[in-house]
Amino acid sequence: MFQMLDRPRMGLYEKALPNELSWEEKLQQTKLLGFDFLEISVDESDERRSRLDWDDETIYDLKRLCERYEIPLQSMCLSAHRKYPYGSLDPQVRQQAHLHMEKAITLAFKLGIRTIQLAGYDVYYEPANQETHQNFIQGMKQAAKMAERAGVMLAVEIMDTRYLNSLSKFEVLNREVNSPFFTAYPDVGNISGWNYDVSTELALSMPHIVQIHLKDTYKVTNDYQGQFRDLVIGDGEVDFEAIFETLKRTNCAVPMVIEMWAQDDNWRENIEIAKQRLNQVCQRVDVPLLFD
Repeated sequence: MFQMLDRPRMGLYEKALPNELSWEEKLQQTKLLGFDFLEISVDESDERRSRLDWDDETIYDLKRLCERYEIPLQSMCLSAHRKYPYGSLDPQVRQQAHLHMEKAITLAFKLGIRTIQLAGYDVYYEPANQETHQNFIQGMKQAAKMAERAGVMLAVEIMDTRYLNSLSKFEVLNREVNSPFFTAYPDVGNISGWNYDVSTELALSMPHIVQIHLKDTYKVTNDYQGQFRDLVIGDGEVDFEAIFETLKRTNCAVPMVIEMWAQDDNWRENIEIAKQRLNQVCQRVDVPLLFD
């Protein structure tokens, strides 16, 4: 039987670091904390969406910083489509979604980013229906073609909303889009939070998974809406031991990203706690430690 000889590459979500840090400081901290890469965020805020309009000097200055610290921006979390969704009934909003995607792929190509994580919902701030669903599918087909041309992988996040909260649902969507550059980016916390069997879901979609978010959550119940963010890994209900057993059994070697948020001055301590707890899981499952 094939045995994995090394641990997967480990990334850190940009928002796990304080926003006031400069790019150089963020890369320094990512290196000091023992990660292999940083996942850049392009969310719906004006500040982060403006990154899509960076000029080449800004882009390549950042790329040189990444090279100096040996911390690439390997992936991009593109959640700007929450504000400008592909499924919108407003054609101008859909055009803006397409423009954001085009700019994101160009930015990724120039920075050397391999994977763009897309938000897995048709609309967010407006009512959903069959038309928004079809608009989303059509938008994903267009986005996949742009990604194919650039050689940049698109990966849909399994979300904290009902629309696309399991890899089973991704597999249905994947058949519609039908592109080798349209893949899955499971967030194990979201899948667990919606009470799916995470191990079964991962095994189902393993051929289509290009990266994994490690995050802890509390599950949705009949009288509780769950908690899908702001937990330190190990404080919630996600069964990381079962997840790592599945990754071991399927010989999965895709990169993984710790998704946490810097809410206070304890951000560094919280990351270290998460690392320690994940290493303990690795010891129990008998796989290589994620961190030295």
